[in-house]
This record gives sequence, structure tokens and C-alpha cells, in this order.
Amino acid sequence: MQKAQQARILVVDDEPDILNLLEYNLKRSGFQAILAKDGPEAIEAAKAHKPDLVLLDIMLPDMEGTEVLRRLKSMEATASIPVIMLTAKGEEVDKIVGFELGAEDYITKPFSPRELILRVKAVLKRTAERPEPVEAAVSFNELSVDLSRHKVSVSGKPVELSSTEFRLLTELMQAKGRVLTRDNLLDRAWGRDCFVIPRTVDTHVRRLRSKLGAAGDYIETVRGVGYRFKEG
Repeated sequence: MQKAQQARILVVDDEPDILNLLEYNLKRSGFQAILAKDGPEAIEAAKAHKPDLVLLDIMLPDMEGTEVLRRLKSMEATASIPVIMLTAKGEEVDKIVGFELGAEDYITKPFSPRELILRVKAVLKRTAERPEPVEAAVSFNELSVDLSRHKVSVSGKPVELSSTEFRLLTELMQAKGRVLTRDNLLDRAWGRDCFVIPRTVDTHVRRLRSKLGAAGDYIETVRGVGYRFKEG
């Protein structure tokens, strides 16, 4: 990860005025700005430039921002790039969809350029501070997690997880037998500077269990407290 003042930010929006505003404020704050006006252009730019962060509008022509996010998180070359969603929509469901797909944060238009820059810095900081796993892999019965390659499999079959789901699973597995509260999981998987509401954890855990199939039962709910990974 580059230093924050040198970080490359990919900005994806179909409105020229928004692109110009974001480019101006990012450069003024010492960032490099890469611009894309639609989904296909954004995906190509992400693969070519490997930005440190993506500012991604949900309402794009031809390909919605959520689909762009899904594709970025499904490709090994771009899966680890943090994404902040931008949208004029304010409904809770749009935030949840973005977080389920692996977005790090969410900003509703109209936004304050100062707030946006602070959010960008916060995400870059917690991404840079996220420690590398000590173990190369962890496993439990048929569930196997390759920490260095960010891959998960159940009974030898690969399971596609978003970056957030992957972090939740690894945090739970590494704390096996101990209860992690929702606040614990927010701090561990999203970081202390996150702007995520605690109940978003429930949405991610529910989706994670579904993707893991029968192995999802290893993640136990401790009613009124949080979650733990089954011990033994």
C-alpha cells in the first residue's frame, strides 16, 4: 500500500461535474485520481492501474455499480482493492447490498467533499493497518481457509466470498470457541474508523452461512451477544 498522499484513487461516475469535483478535491488532498465514466471502463482501469481505492457510483449506465463491485471482488487481481460506494439513493437496502458484495463504506449524494476525503483516508488507513495473517491456512473438518491466497473451500469445493465475508470467517475461526460481539467483529473486520451499523454484521453472517452450506452451522449465534465459531 502506498502512502496516503500518493495513493491512486479510481473514481467511477457518469456525471462529468461529479468526476471533476472529485478529481479536484482528491488532487488537492495529495491523491492521484484515475477517472472512469462507466462500468466496463472502471473494470479495465482497475485491472490496468491497480488503484489503492475505488470511489464507485451505484447508478451507472449499462452496468450498475453493484455489478461492477461484484466483478471487481470476483477477480483475484482486484478483489483486495477497497471500494467506497457513491449514490443518490438513501435506502438502507442499497447500503446492505453494497456491504454484502464487499464494499468498505458508503456515501450518499449530495456529500461534503471534506467528509468524502476523510472517509477515503479512514479506509486507506485501516486497510494499511490490517495485519497479515500469521498462519498460512486454517481448517475445521471439511472447511478450509487459505489465508495467504484468500481462498475458501468446503469438502474441496471452492466457495466465493466477498472480502468482508472472508475477514469475518477468518476472525471467527481464529477466535474459535470465544464469543465475538458485533462491536468486536466491526473492529476486527471493518476497523475502528468504520461507519457501519452493528446490524450489518448480522446480514454478513447470514450470507456467509448460506454460502458455506452445512459448514455454516459452525458459526453459532450467542443470542443477545454476538457470534462464535464452534469449538470441537
